[in-house]
Amino acid sequence: MKISELKTPCYVIDEGKLTENLKILHHVMQRTGAKILLAQKAFSAFCEYPLIGKYLSGTTASGLYEARLAQEEMGKENHVFCPAYLPEEMDELVKICDHIVFNSVSQFLVHKEKIKKAAAGISTGLRINPECSTQEGHEIYDPCGTGSRLGVTRAELDKAIQNGFDLSQIDGFHFHTLCEQNSDALETTLDAVEKKFGDLLYGRKWLNMGGGHHITKAGYDMEKLEDCIRRMQETYDLEIYLEPGEAVALNAGYLETTVLDIVENNGIKILVLDTSAACHMPDVLEMPYRPPLKDSGKAGEKAYTYRLSSCTCLAGDVIGDYSFDKAIKVGDRLTFCDMAIYSMVKNNTFNGMPLPDIAVMGADKECRVIRRFGYEDFKGRLS
Repeated sequence: MKISELKTPCYVIDEGKLTENLKILHHVMQRTGAKILLAQKAFSAFCEYPLIGKYLSGTTASGLYEARLAQEEMGKENHVFCPAYLPEEMDELVKICDHIVFNSVSQFLVHKEKIKKAAAGISTGLRINPECSTQEGHEIYDPCGTGSRLGVTRAELDKAIQNGFDLSQIDGFHFHTLCEQNSDALETTLDAVEKKFGDLLYGRKWLNMGGGHHITKAGYDMEKLEDCIRRMQETYDLEIYLEPGEAVALNAGYLETTVLDIVENNGIKILVLDTSAACHMPDVLEMPYRPPLKDSGKAGEKAYTYRLSSCTCLAGDVIGDYSFDKAIKVGDRLTFCDMAIYSMVKNNTFNGMPLPDIAVMGADKECRVIRRFGYEDFKGRLS
């Protein structure tokens, strides 16, 4: 069926755009020898894992369930990082992961015996905090903010070494400091990494530069990214990993919605949709973030301006103000763009809102529904 024939609300994964992004990332791997992993926290639509696995080296997980999903559905390199692991989680992680990254020396020491006893060789990593913030306006996503719990600072690592910690037990370092940024931010971060940890990079086997790299966005400085990769490879003889999530599925999805009602308050016309910022695209409220909407403009830019909202009871469940060339009517369809990332992985059923269907659109623009959700999915989360 065509996208206009899908029942709303519905997420639609654009396989053509997804493949285009994967080819860009694969070419970076070919030119530099670096390995790129899918960060599942951004995009976990495992129906696409066979496609992604053709281009990327594997996956990275934020915990046991994502690691299990990767092992079951892709079966390539399987990395995991979590601020703290439960003992029972580690029992399973050592069986399915080849790289396990720890957030602190103390966490590594708690679990190191299980790592040693694992049947398969596991490469151990330590997340470092270079204390270098390059973000503006995204404090909630800044791991280098004051008082951050994410990553070991050099001062804390020195204390551990002075107290007898043997760093040779750690194969690699991991940092993740970027959010939707260009490679100039990576270059700045690497300067800080070398200043803080450069002497300790010698003797490590690998360096994971984390995510937040907007590699597939138009205008991204690919040459600088590749220079950064080669700089660390050649200076320290390291294998380099990157784990973008957003770049994999950037602009590779849509959220189809229908206008259920139009109300007016103090001259503001408000569209009530069958989708929700709070339930179906939480980053709109968390970032905050204004999702792109097909055939629309900013408020006042076009002839007809509306505030887009949801049918939940949350007063603040507002997506934003948009304008259109023609008046909107009840029953009209709207299409939000760039809805593959941080949508399906973060949605919820607050207020009993149904979860959107998930569909895939092929290169021929034909769509197929791959998952429908109903009352039992809502009820199954409760008791």
